[in-house]
Amino acid sequence: MKKIVPILWFVLVSFNLIAQNSSKPNIITFIVDDMGWTDAFNPNYHTPNMAKLAKQGVKFSQAYATPVCTPTRTSFLSGMNAAHHGVTNWTSPVKDKNSDADDQQFSPSPWKINGLSPNEYTSYPQLLKQAGYFTIHVGKAHWGAAGTPQANPYNLGFQVNISGHAAGHPQSYYGKDNYGNLPGKVSLQAVPDLEEYHGSSIFLTEALTLEALKSLDTPIQNKQPFYLNLAHYGVHTPIQSDDRFFQKYLAAGLDSAEAKYASLVEGVDKSLGDIMNYLDEKKVAGNTIILFMSDNGGLSLAPARGKKAHVQNLPLRAGKGSVYEGGIRIPMMVKWPGVAKVNQVANQYMIAEDLFPTILEMAKLSRVKTFQTLDGQSMVPYLKNPSLKNENRILVWHYPNKWIEQDGPGINYKSAIRRGDYKLVYDLRTGQKELYNLSQDMAEQFDLASKLPEQCLQLTQMLKSYLIQHHAPMPVDKKTGKVVEIL
Repeated sequence: MKKIVPILWFVLVSFNLIAQNSSKPNIITFIVDDMGWTDAFNPNYHTPNMAKLAKQGVKFSQAYATPVCTPTRTSFLSGMNAAHHGVTNWTSPVKDKNSDADDQQFSPSPWKINGLSPNEYTSYPQLLKQAGYFTIHVGKAHWGAAGTPQANPYNLGFQVNISGHAAGHPQSYYGKDNYGNLPGKVSLQAVPDLEEYHGSSIFLTEALTLEALKSLDTPIQNKQPFYLNLAHYGVHTPIQSDDRFFQKYLAAGLDSAEAKYASLVEGVDKSLGDIMNYLDEKKVAGNTIILFMSDNGGLSLAPARGKKAHVQNLPLRAGKGSVYEGGIRIPMMVKWPGVAKVNQVANQYMIAEDLFPTILEMAKLSRVKTFQTLDGQSMVPYLKNPSLKNENRILVWHYPNKWIEQDGPGINYKSAIRRGDYKLVYDLRTGQKELYNLSQDMAEQFDLASKLPEQCLQLTQMLKSYLIQHHAPMPVDKKTGKVVEIL
């Protein structure tokens, strides 16, 4: 009996530890910057790990973000739609500087140019930390201007921050350039915290991956559940070649610009593979959720990647900055061992703010209080049953800003709303309305506004009500001094 009791005690303790571990899964959000909907499975790009992740979980065919980065990242963190939180454009790293381009017709809308203050909402990393998670941010942050609390991930619930600051892109991807930290050449886009790799041949994507893996050692050794937000700067401009992969794309016949871009895509794919391999080696893969996504549609303006403008995201229309599908539809895959279905596609449409309630449900945090009212809805039901659909759900995109000087398709001063298969695109300049049936026309080539006036009017009124309800920022007409209204 004296020998049996300690053994029994050991078994009970071991069982309790396993039960505690299984009750709180590890969670990784793997975010790629500016990656287009078709990039993950483009036959011209080598992305075996993205394909592997899709086979091990659920791929969302109709996942959405906002047209540009900071609004999406703020929606991820807050669970609010951009029209609600008010960060409708990318934030400048310079405090109090409006990133909107000048416009002859409109004065800038009163959007939150410095980002959303942590005093205005409760972030989910903060809630995870309070629930016992070890919270880590690695890579691009871009939640606010330099010198503001929101620019610092430590103020948003992260216990570790590596390279996250106010800038939205790297000054350089090259270790030989110190990632922009060269004497006399440093700008606000220089990537911080990676001095160990300065002067080396290590590409930024690889350096961030190595640091992310190091950061996971402590919680795994301590058997503490972790949350890792690995937010790569790739594949954002500058489009610089990742020389581990660049030459093979040139040899395959891609032009130099596309070969550079393809090498950036493969670099983040390798990072994903390295993360997955590490989890296997540490024997925690079975209790680790991976959510893979982009922060907006792929860049499609010439000459950044060569080719003709607005064709890089075909069959979707336009690209980054646009409320057409090419600017807002993103790759999204979720692996949740033992819970999410395997090798399935969910066709239910979802949006960036859904990440917040999804992660809370994954972490089994059901009774939490948040300063803000959430707009997002949990994706967990669709992970368990990908065939589920909610045709009555409303999604809204609101971009009362001028992103770039030229007016491209769906770019600058546009709003949109989707319900079921129908999507309305509204031009804030002219009041023009376009209506598309996405189930039949994902390329948005056939405007049905004149054929379905009642559907068009209904969606317009829904959009108007939504923007009024959330006190969404609107541009001001310079001639009249009046705020633009949805008509």
